[in-house]
Amino acid sequence: MGGLILGGMRKTDNSFFRALGVFLAIGGAGKLHAEPPSPLEAGYLPAPQRVTDGLTKAGEGYFSPDARTICYQGVPQGYPFYQIYVQPFDTAAPAVAPPRRISTGRGRTTCCWFSPDGSRLLFASSHLDPSLDQTEATARAQAEEDARTGRRRRYQWDFDPETEIFSAALVDGALTRLTHSPGYDAECSYSPDGTHILFVSDRDGDPDIYVMKADGTDVRQLTNTPGYDGGPFFSPDGAWIAYRTDRLEKDMLQIHVMRADGSADTPITSGKGVHWAPYWHPTKPWLIWTGADHSDLSQRPNYDLWIARYDTAGGFRAGAPLRLTDHPGADVLPSFSPDGTLLMWTASRDGGGRTPASQLWVSRLDLAKIDRDLPAATPQPAATEPR
Repeated sequence: MGGLILGGMRKTDNSFFRALGVFLAIGGAGKLHAEPPSPLEAGYLPAPQRVTDGLTKAGEGYFSPDARTICYQGVPQGYPFYQIYVQPFDTAAPAVAPPRRISTGRGRTTCCWFSPDGSRLLFASSHLDPSLDQTEATARAQAEEDARTGRRRRYQWDFDPETEIFSAALVDGALTRLTHSPGYDAECSYSPDGTHILFVSDRDGDPDIYVMKADGTDVRQLTNTPGYDGGPFFSPDGAWIAYRTDRLEKDMLQIHVMRADGSADTPITSGKGVHWAPYWHPTKPWLIWTGADHSDLSQRPNYDLWIARYDTAGGFRAGAPLRLTDHPGADVLPSFSPDGTLLMWTASRDGGGRTPASQLWVSRLDLAKIDRDLPAATPQPAATEPR
């Protein structure tokens, strides 16, 4: 996403990640403590339920095709980097359950995603880094120093050049390496039919969106504009791709969509807000994302969830967004269950009197109320500043 080169590794240092860092960089799960939803939230996603615990922090969760399992990334106790986990899930009574680690237990990992048949898990990992011992030692030393001094560092995402994409068999955990290119390869997801994988790579100099066959062959570049393009997901019919980009203004992420072949690129958001993590509803013409107003630099941005109705007749257009959350903590990285009735997202709620760590939360959506309150898609792409 641009930024400084520190020790051969690109690091971000920008307004979006500084604000997000207040939420993501906090550790310590704390005691489970229910918080009543606000009047706004109670109308759309009543009684959110926390479903992760025991890890220093957890987030970016997604459902398996049968909704009986979730996958996510979490920081284990005593290790500095995210690892990939799966966990049993009960749609009738969402609750905390014991997780099972799928990644190797070493290196930076991110961006897990189930194959459409539910047999494999896609994710990115740097566990093959030849300098991993030193990378881990440096991170541990920094964490120990921060604990000693009480320093809370700004969050920064590492575009680790040793990150590659892997597919793990869920039965036995056997890994298949899918990318072999120098540089960062991550932010991956399957097409609805499982034949292709979207991913992000900086192999051409900056992070762009690529697509390849599910076996890692036939790699094609879909975006090639200066700036960061990332977090891509296919629409449920496979015809469109939603993603985030800062191509118009450095560090100010916006939501775009494009056709599956990279054509007809269309901005969905604009202005001084930061918008990211777009996700498609599986059964309704809705697109959800995370957004915050960055127009007042004296105020700490608060990230919330926003949803918009879209229409693809004659091109892509979206209506003004509807706000779903207004919690004082950050609400980010939303995803829907396969039937569209549940929403899972990453939130810094439920502190029980303490500053909370990020964890996964689930709520059953009031689909009828959302449908009533969502504005219609506009004739032209909307400039959807949070309001």
